[in-house]
Amino acid sequence: MSIESLPDVILQYILSHISNGRDVAYCNCVSKRWKNSLAYIRSLCFTRNAFDNPPHDEDSDIIVRRMVSAVERLEELIVFCPFSPSGLASWLALAGPSLSYLELRMDNLGDNAIVHESPSKLDCIGAAMNLEILKLWGVLIERIPKWDEFHNLKILEVVGARLEDAAVNAVIRSCPNLTKLLLLGCEGVQSITIDLPFLLDCRLDFYGLGNCSLSLISPKIESLEVQGCSWIRVPETKHLKKLSISNSAGRVYMIDFGKLTALETLSMRGIQWCWDAICKMLRLASDVKHLFMKVEFTGDYDALQPFPEIDFVDFFNSHPKLLKFDIHGAMFAALCQKNSLKHVDSEFVIPCLEEVLITVRSPLNAEQKMSTLESLLKYGKNLRTMVIKILQMKGSHNSADDFFDEICRFRYMHREIIRIE
Repeated sequence: MSIESLPDVILQYILSHISNGRDVAYCNCVSKRWKNSLAYIRSLCFTRNAFDNPPHDEDSDIIVRRMVSAVERLEELIVFCPFSPSGLASWLALAGPSLSYLELRMDNLGDNAIVHESPSKLDCIGAAMNLEILKLWGVLIERIPKWDEFHNLKILEVVGARLEDAAVNAVIRSCPNLTKLLLLGCEGVQSITIDLPFLLDCRLDFYGLGNCSLSLISPKIESLEVQGCSWIRVPETKHLKKLSISNSAGRVYMIDFGKLTALETLSMRGIQWCWDAICKMLRLASDVKHLFMKVEFTGDYDALQPFPEIDFVDFFNSHPKLLKFDIHGAMFAALCQKNSLKHVDSEFVIPCLEEVLITVRSPLNAEQKMSTLESLLKYGKNLRTMVIKILQMKGSHNSADDFFDEICRFRYMHREIIRIE
């Protein structure tokens, strides 16, 4: 039985699952029956090189428009090849009302002319008002787009963007029912305000000086990842389960969070955090189960300061539900101060800790560090895995070798639990 002998409804069903623009074009050339059947496809995808050799010198705008116009009800449109604002406007005039998914590689970050485009590519998207998912790559958002609210939009992803505060805040306000928001690899933001009542998942990655401020009011938020902010305010955190804060360029100066009673995973990263911000974050996250600490320095001003001493017993008493602890140089050194283990109550235990990953960079205070490693094993009654990572060990050649030998002996004595990387 050949495919040509199939009933029309079966052929239409099979061809409706083709989405690649080139494949659709090839199928159009097979027969009139196939061409008519392609009207029932639901998704079209045009890759970056889809029109490297266009027929009859037609540009991508014309070819995409012709293919979009041949579809009865297009639900998904993905375009990574170059296009113009007028081309996008023509496609969305045809398919905008039926689209639920739109993904565009805008490619207008390096083009100064687009500032004066009217309408801009961003403005044209307003014709697809029933969208549920919108993904934009390489987009300039420096003017408030001319569109109304996207009431059905649940997911907004912007990757690689240059933003102005007023414009990006207006874009967010125009999507009041978002459940997922991603702004990744974005520059130009100084202050961003997010007030979304249904938001569950938010990832923000701003690069530049690391001095951005964030205010987020989303009572249902469950997962939040922030990079590049020095001032963070999130007052409603009742449902927050996963939190990651990092700043690779600037200093985390102030955090203002509500109670973190549901928090399970906390990641704190960056070159410098103010000590008040560190203490407040650790105090709020007293019920956390997985803690990742990779902050190199503290200090309220530009001068980089080492961590002050952190009492080993107080720390673990304050985080009784901790299951996994991933601890890097500065925090580990702070726990290894000589007074930290002087007066340990005989009944002290670390009740839930199962896995600890420790990154060691310096042989300084080697005796205290070894004592802390031994204490983790002694008091961690449920500890199953300890990973010690030796990373760019600093110090004199002999002291580094001696410290490494001590760690190797320690690992040999507890090889069922400890491994060295």
